[in-house]
Amino acid sequence: MLLVGIGNPDRGDDGVGPVVADRVAALDLPGVEAVTEAAPLAVVERLQRTDGCAALVVVDATRPGPEPGRVRVLTVGTEPLAGLGPAPASSHGLGLSEALELARALGVLPPRVTVVGIEAGSVAVGAGLSDAVRASVDDAVAAVLAEAAVRPPG
Repeated sequence: MLLVGIGNPDRGDDGVGPVVADRVAALDLPGVEAVTEAAPLAVVERLQRTDGCAALVVVDATRPGPEPGRVRVLTVGTEPLAGLGPAPASSHGLGLSEALELARALGVLPPRVTVVGIEAGSVAVGAGLSDAVRASVDDAVAAVLAEAAVRPPG
């Protein structure tokens, strides 16, 4: 399983993806490669360099909203995606939906794809994680570990 934590640690809650990926990487789980990337497009580039991958889990902050720290787990199906991650005009460039659809079009999207989204409170430059998002990190790690436990063989 490939785990990609997306985000910028210097942009407040946008840095939660790398925090979760680093926590999982520290567990040194067999069959789980945990990496961090600054933007969703880097996920596509990484998948292009990977020699097949049975499962992908992406952890990313979602748009700021009324419930900062809320963790949502979404399974990516065969239909086009809508509204995952920041809008295309964000600092990420392409949004997560567009990046995953690009991976699908290029034929590099794994058969099992899960997105663990954590609702951001603030993505202010120079800020760290908000208390609400920091408090949700354990839940996001648990969601990733649950996905690792059900990954398909291979």
